[in-house]
Amino acid sequence: MATIGDVVLVHRDRASFFARIDSIEPDIKKDWYKVQLLILTLPIRTVTWILREEYLNGISFTMEGNPVRIEAVKPLPPEPYSGDALEEPSGKSTPGGGRKVIPFKRTTRGASKDT
Repeated sequence: MATIGDVVLVHRDRASFFARIDSIEPDIKKDWYKVQLLILTLPIRTVTWILREEYLNGISFTMEGNPVRIEAVKPLPPEPYSGDALEEPSGKSTPGGGRKVIPFKRTTRGASKDT
């Protein structure tokens, strides 16, 4: 079951948005829970949905006639640190091991090159 602190993917017909579960509290109705979600979109929003436990386990349900499913997102395994984070990804390097700075050419609109 997805629990507090987990990131979930919410499907509404298709994958719609990611959210983090901030709290799960019992509701007045037996076997229902108030689930507070931090929706990870811009702008960030917080919503509280009243759900059953099985809905947090991935069982589909409807909201306002629309199918919804909550899927727990498994965290990625951490990548081992190699110490080469500052090296060029392509393997190319400049003399002396530094990085090459490529300046942007500034152009002005409407200006003639002859002046």
